[in-house]
Amino acid sequence: MICNFCRRILVLVVATTTAALGVNSIAAAAAPRALSEGKLPNDVRLSPPKDLDGYFPLAVPKTREEWEKRADLVRRRIMLSQGIWPLPERTPLNAVVHGKIDRGDYTVEKAYFESVPGFLVTGNLYRPKNASGKAPIVLFPHGHWNEGRFIDIGRQAVRKEIVIGSERFEEGGRSLLQSLPVQCARMGCVCFHYDMIGYADSQQLSFQLGHRFGTQRPEMNSPENWGLYSPQAEAHLQSIMGLQTWGSVRALDFLLSLPEVDSTRVAVTGASGGGTQTMLLSGIDARVTASFPAVMVSTAMQGGCTCENASCLRVETGNIEFAGLFAPKPLGMTAANDWTKEMGTKGYPELQQLYKLLGADKSVQLVNNVHFGHNYNYVNRSAFYAFLNKHFKLGLEDPVVEEDYKRLTRDEMTVFDVAHPQPPSGPEFEKKLCRTLFEMSQQQLAALQPKDADSLAKWREVIGGAAEVLVGHGLPAATDVEFEKTDQSETEKYIRLTGLLRNKARGEELPLAAWHPQKSSGRAVIWLSESGKAALFADDGSPTADVKKLLDAEITVLGADLLFQGEFLSGGEAVTKNRTVKNNRQFAGYTYGYNHALLAQRAQDVLSLVAFVKSHPDNPDKPKSIELVALDGTAPIAAVALSQCGSVINRAALDTRGFRFGQLADYLDVSFLPGGAKYGDLPAFLALAAPAKLWLAGETTESASLTKAAYAAGGNGDNVALSSAKPNEVTGAAVEWLLK
Repeated sequence: MICNFCRRILVLVVATTTAALGVNSIAAAAAPRALSEGKLPNDVRLSPPKDLDGYFPLAVPKTREEWEKRADLVRRRIMLSQGIWPLPERTPLNAVVHGKIDRGDYTVEKAYFESVPGFLVTGNLYRPKNASGKAPIVLFPHGHWNEGRFIDIGRQAVRKEIVIGSERFEEGGRSLLQSLPVQCARMGCVCFHYDMIGYADSQQLSFQLGHRFGTQRPEMNSPENWGLYSPQAEAHLQSIMGLQTWGSVRALDFLLSLPEVDSTRVAVTGASGGGTQTMLLSGIDARVTASFPAVMVSTAMQGGCTCENASCLRVETGNIEFAGLFAPKPLGMTAANDWTKEMGTKGYPELQQLYKLLGADKSVQLVNNVHFGHNYNYVNRSAFYAFLNKHFKLGLEDPVVEEDYKRLTRDEMTVFDVAHPQPPSGPEFEKKLCRTLFEMSQQQLAALQPKDADSLAKWREVIGGAAEVLVGHGLPAATDVEFEKTDQSETEKYIRLTGLLRNKARGEELPLAAWHPQKSSGRAVIWLSESGKAALFADDGSPTADVKKLLDAEITVLGADLLFQGEFLSGGEAVTKNRTVKNNRQFAGYTYGYNHALLAQRAQDVLSLVAFVKSHPDNPDKPKSIELVALDGTAPIAAVALSQCGSVINRAALDTRGFRFGQLADYLDVSFLPGGAKYGDLPAFLALAAPAKLWLAGETTESASLTKAAYAAGGNGDNVALSSAKPNEVTGAAVEWLLK
C-alpha cells in the first residue's frame, strides 16, 4: 500500500489501478513529455527580455511595514548593483581646493578629491559670501549636456531659448549648468557642481568608454587583469555607473567636511543623467534631506546611457520606486515633453499615495512643464529654488527669481594647471582601477570571514543579503505553487508521474517527472541535469540505473525541465547563451539590469521544486528529507539555489568541476551570473547552504576553505564531505553517499 507521501507529493488524486486512469505503459517512451508535442510551457519568461524602454510602475504597499521591508530590499539592490554593498572603506579624500574667483556675492573654486585611491572626482565649489550661520548644502550632478560643466550653447541658441521662455538672460543662459550653482550660492547655500565620468575635467576614463561603449574588448578581458564592461568586471559588479554613484557619496563626504556647512540641510538635484544620479544617491544615503531629480523619474524609459545602467539594478523595480525610497522626506520632480510626459497620470499619483501612507503627503511635488523639451531650464530651475527655499526655511521672498551673472570661462573652471597636473588615464589606468576596486572589496570581505557564531551572523547578513538579491527570489510560499498531473504509469514497484509545476505568483510553468517507489522512506531527491527531466530515464523509458538504486532504497526521485531545457526547446538544441535585449551594444547592464540571468532563473525553478516538495497543501505528509543532486553543469544552479533554502534541504551532492563565476570569458555564457564572483564565488553560495550536509566533488580542501569555515563557525564542520572520485566515478559515488 503506497503511503501518502509517495502518492500525494505530486498527485492531486491517485487512482487505484492504471486501467481506471487510462495511463500509458512505463516503457512506452523515454523522457515522457508533460505537454503535447510542439507545445511550449505557458511561462511568462518565454516573452522577450525587458529593456530600458519597458513599463516600470510602482505597486504601492498597503502598510508602512510592508513598504519598509520592500524599501530595504530595493535599497540593497541599488547598492549591490553599484558595487557598494557593503559600503566600501571611505579612503582619504586628499581633497584639493584652489583658484578662488570672487564674484561679489559668491565665490567659485576649483576642487578635486579621490573617491577611491587614484581616481578623482572633479568640479567647482560655489560658496556664498557674508552668509550668517551654517550654510545648507546643494550637490549638483549634471546630465548629458555637451561638454558638461563647460557647456556654452552660444549666443544664437540662447536667444532662441529666450524667445520660447526657456531662459531669461543672454549671458547666464548660455550655461544652464552654471546658472543653478550660482543662484544656490546667492541663496546662501554651498554648492558642489561635479563632473560625470568622461566630461570636462574627468578624463581618466574617456567619454567614449563611459557613455558610448559598444563592443567587447578582448585585450581587457582576462581573469587576472581586466577592464570595465568585461565579464570579470560584471562578475565583480564594477561599472561606470557604480563609480559615479560612489563618487556622489564621496562628494557628499567632501561637502560635509567643510566647516561652514549645515549637515541637517542637504539637497541633491540634477536633470537627465544627473537626475538618475540624484535618485540613486537620495535613495541610499540617509544624509540627504531634500531631493529634486529633474526630467528623469518616469514609468517609461529608464535612462539610455551606459552610465545610467548596471547589472542587477532595475530587475523587478524601476525609477519610480527609486524615487519613492526617499519618502517621507521632501521630494520634488519635473516633467517635460520627453519620456516623463505621462508622469502626471503614471507614476506621480502612486508616489502621492506612498507619501500619504507615510503621513507626508505635502512633501512630494511634480512640476509638470510638458510644453518644454528635455531640459533643466530657467522655469524648472526656479521650481527647484522655491523647493529649496520652502524646505530649508531660507526665508527668502517668494518667488525666488534667478538673476543674471557673468559666466566662467573654461580656463576659469578647469581644475588642472601647471601646479595641479592631470592624473593618469587610459587603458592601463583602467585596469589598475579595476584591480584597486577588486582588492579593496576582497580585503573588506576577508575581514568578515566567519570564525565563530557572532562573525558568522555578520557574514551571513552581508553575503546572504547579497545572495538574496543575486538570486532574486527566495523559497516561494506553498500557496504560490501547484501541480497538474498529465500522465501516470505504474508497475509493481514504481509509479511514474509527469505533469506541470506552476509558480502562479510569477507566471512560470515547469514540465516535471517523478519516480515514486510503491513504499516510501519519506525521502525525496531532486535530480538536476543539463538534460532536464530526461536524466531520470533510460532509453526504454525505465529508470536509469542510478535512479533505480534510489527507488529501491524507497527514495522518491524528481526531475524537471528548468527554463530552456527539454520541453522549453522547440528545436531541441541546448541553449548555450543568455538572451539579450534588442540593444546591440555589448554591455551586460542593458540585459542584466532589467532581467535575471538564466542561471538565476533556473535557480528560482529549483526553489519552486523545493517549495512544492516541502509544503504543498496537497501533500499533508511532510517529507523527512529533501535532497538535491547536481553532477554536471547544473552544479552552479544548485549552489545558488541552496543559498536560499536555509534548513529546508537536508543533503546535497554536487560535482562543481572547480567552476567559478569569475573565470567565465563571456558575459552571455549560460552559467554567467552578474555579481557571482564578488562575494566569494561558488564557495560562498555553498557556505550559505548550512546546515545541509554537502557532498562535493571537484573541490579541494583549499578551494572549499570558505565553505568549510562557514560551516565550522556554525558548528556544522562535519557536514561538508569532499570527494576524490574520478570524473567517471562521480555519479556512482554520489549515489552511494546518498544511500548511506
